[in-house]
Amino acid sequence: MIAGCATDKPPHAAFDTESNQWSGRLGLTVAAEPPQSFSAGFSLSGSPDAGELTLTSPLGSTLAVMQWHPGEAWLRQGEQARRYESLETLAAEVIGTPLPVRALFGWLRGQPQSVPGWQADLSRLPEGRLSAKRLMPLPTADLRVVLDR
Repeated sequence: MIAGCATDKPPHAAFDTESNQWSGRLGLTVAAEPPQSFSAGFSLSGSPDAGELTLTSPLGSTLAVMQWHPGEAWLRQGEQARRYESLETLAAEVIGTPLPVRALFGWLRGQPQSVPGWQADLSRLPEGRLSAKRLMPLPTADLRVVLDR
């Protein structure tokens, strides 16, 4: 009787490609010497023009909050806040290497975005997984995103 009331979710429910909010985990590996690796939980909202990205540790504490509007971007870490001229400059500072943050919004919506040197694999996006590789300029980089359901 109890089993008759349970409803099953489809095992591969598609993600909302019209969303302006995402959360999950991201990881970046840069094939530098020595290799660099970065991983964090994230919550992303907004658009390439104005938005917010919060990065969290595995234990849930806030590592950084990035906010951007046309013409400026801000990084908040604890009590400190720093201003940057662009979202790209801010992301490169926080992550340690340039990332196509603007293209990431399109990729998360399932829209192919052409970024010189990068190849995105959107084939597993319906499962909540996105990967992108930077082939040029060297060093290569591998970005992986796993979205929360």
